[in-house]
Amino acid sequence: MQDARFFQSTRGKIVTVLRRRHAASAVDLAEEFGLSTNAVRQQLLTLERDGYVAERAVRRGPTKPTLEYSLTPAAETLFPQRYDLMLNALLREVKDALGPQALATVMDGMGKRAVAKYKERITAPDMRGRAVELATVLRENGVEADVIDIGGAIELREHNCPYAKTVGEHPEVCSIIHTVLREAVSSEMTQVESIATGGDACRFEIKAS
Repeated sequence: MQDARFFQSTRGKIVTVLRRRHAASAVDLAEEFGLSTNAVRQQLLTLERDGYVAERAVRRGPTKPTLEYSLTPAAETLFPQRYDLMLNALLREVKDALGPQALATVMDGMGKRAVAKYKERITAPDMRGRAVELATVLRENGVEADVIDIGGAIELREHNCPYAKTVGEHPEVCSIIHTVLREAVSSEMTQVESIATGGDACRFEIKAS
């Protein structure tokens, strides 16, 4: 997600207009912003290179086809996302309406579904190998994770949390990774640091089995 300064730039304004108009040519955009067509094309080339816009030829009457630009699905990530507010509100409703145990049951189910989803990816015969495979899965899902050897044990470390704005109010969300670790890597697991409580990382100590 971009900050407000991006949307004040020409490139950001182009993205905003394309979201509203769905498609426009460089000439259309130049007229809207009072810029030269070449200046707009330069911004469109950058947005296309970054994967945020795509072009296609369309006919606007008897003349030769015109190149129109539209946003790709990836461009939606440029706009403010408030999923954390929705998730917090949803979890709050579950807890208030059905009780804390119901929320714990939901989190446990999500953890088990995650295990089932990735079980074919976490198959190493040894505990360290499974932890490394899990770290790879986590990185593919936007979590910067690694595995560190610490004497007779290892640590799996998550250096960022995709639910950082949720776990402060609903620490139950952390139980998902606990379930995954215990069922896919080792039952001998202890969390020794948490981003949710002010730590620099989420660190999970796993004893050699």
